[in-house]
Amino acid sequence: MIRIKEVKLSLDQALTKKNEIEEIKKYLNKKYQIKSIDKLNLVKKAIDARKKNNLHFVYTIDLITNDEKRLLALKDKDISLSKKNDFVINDFGNVKLKHRPVIVGFGPSGIFASYLLAIHGFEPIVLEQGLDIDSRDQAYNNFIKTRKFEKSASIQFGEGGAGTYSDGKLTTSITDIRTQFVLETLVKFGADEEILYFSRPHVGTDRLKNIVKSMRKEIIRLGGEIRFASQFTNFDTVNDEISRITVNNSQSILVDCLLLGVGHSSRDTYELLRSKDIKLSRKPFSIGLRIEHPQSLINESQYGKFANHPALGAADYKLSYHDDSGRSAYTFCMCPGGYVMCGTSEEEGVVTNGMSESKRDNVNANSAVLINIKTDDFENKDVLAGMYFQRDVERKAYVFGGGNYNAPIQLVGDFLANKVSVDLGSVKPSYKPGTTFSNFNDILPNFVNKTLKNAIISFDKKIKGFAMNDAILTGIESRSSSPIRIIRNDNFETNIKGVYSMGEGAGYAGGIMSSAVDGLRIAETIIKNFSPA
Repeated sequence: MIRIKEVKLSLDQALTKKNEIEEIKKYLNKKYQIKSIDKLNLVKKAIDARKKNNLHFVYTIDLITNDEKRLLALKDKDISLSKKNDFVINDFGNVKLKHRPVIVGFGPSGIFASYLLAIHGFEPIVLEQGLDIDSRDQAYNNFIKTRKFEKSASIQFGEGGAGTYSDGKLTTSITDIRTQFVLETLVKFGADEEILYFSRPHVGTDRLKNIVKSMRKEIIRLGGEIRFASQFTNFDTVNDEISRITVNNSQSILVDCLLLGVGHSSRDTYELLRSKDIKLSRKPFSIGLRIEHPQSLINESQYGKFANHPALGAADYKLSYHDDSGRSAYTFCMCPGGYVMCGTSEEEGVVTNGMSESKRDNVNANSAVLINIKTDDFENKDVLAGMYFQRDVERKAYVFGGGNYNAPIQLVGDFLANKVSVDLGSVKPSYKPGTTFSNFNDILPNFVNKTLKNAIISFDKKIKGFAMNDAILTGIESRSSSPIRIIRNDNFETNIKGVYSMGEGAGYAGGIMSSAVDGLRIAETIIKNFSPA
């Protein structure tokens, strides 16, 4: 196949997929005189919004044509042979496992690790302390109505992991052939094929729920087993090798291959691992607030006069700032047309998260604005000091929110002026179950507040209106990543033989895509070293 880059179409030319393909063919015919195309695939599609009076789409495409030799002879920098590296496992182990592999956690790393193992006949057992997706929805909605907290109601745990209640964002900075396998698998189980080529792919919470449910059914069909409401509570070793695990403090399972795909909120598990001398280390993380603006403001800032064009949809952004103090700030998990969610996972704590559905059609845009926390920011030298720091701030937010799981909120103008808000302006908070006016200057550490203020003012220079007086801040955003790393060697094993750590909760990934890829890498290692029990 031939690969051609820098194919450009106007917004009007890309209104529908069918029209888009036809316009690309016309473009190729006009620029390169390509008349015969046997097959055409979109490889990448991105919005070029650098010039607000000339927004357009830029594509990379692969095609099969009998003009191949002539096109390559042009020596055009945008034309080359297409190279596709499929993720294929060719090496298989012959050391027979005594027991089925056990995976702790059914978030992205756990789902993709168990899926790959199931494809290759390993029939994994998955332990997930949370609930299946339908029960998760019911428990969460009941909590929002009653404010009676149950751990099963937390969006941090359960089928699909915390990412299921975000946006299904699949952007990543990693370059790995497994990313394509992740995308193709998601499409196979119900995602729109646009994620295969769009530069900022997302699935949407509403669609992601059905996708993870379909993947679960396929894992079970292949011989795997998914056990919900099943918390990993203890384990035993023989000569520093895993031998047995305990579930829900009662059930015992013999195991010689244990994959820890715990989420970044699995605090009970972190404390268990420390007590059993699995090597852990402190890891930098971030903390901050959610900020909500009118989505129309973001659209106009990013797209100018094209803001409401039907080919574009809701605009997003990604911003960063470096303070003179050495601190940095950045936006994270930006949710166009989205909602601020309650991410509480412990009693008497308040945690926020962001979510968008596939249409991204809510009136508000929201994003986390986060400040980096260093491992030497705590006097306490405990390896879990970062986790305890998170908990302390979350409990403080609970108190300032009124002690009923309301989230503290503050208008941006009042935050900058260090005063409690008394009235809402044009932006209405989307957080449920409710909100309480507070002053984040009294909740967050001074160094966080200082950098947050400077960042918001700086971001306003990039997106006019970012620091608008009545934009809403909601907090606390404290679970963007794990404050702990479960140390592993080059074979992905911890200091306990047969125990592997993976994903975001283990400190080796950040987001759905990188977590899924990490899960695939560990599963691939198992497949290459062992044969099924």
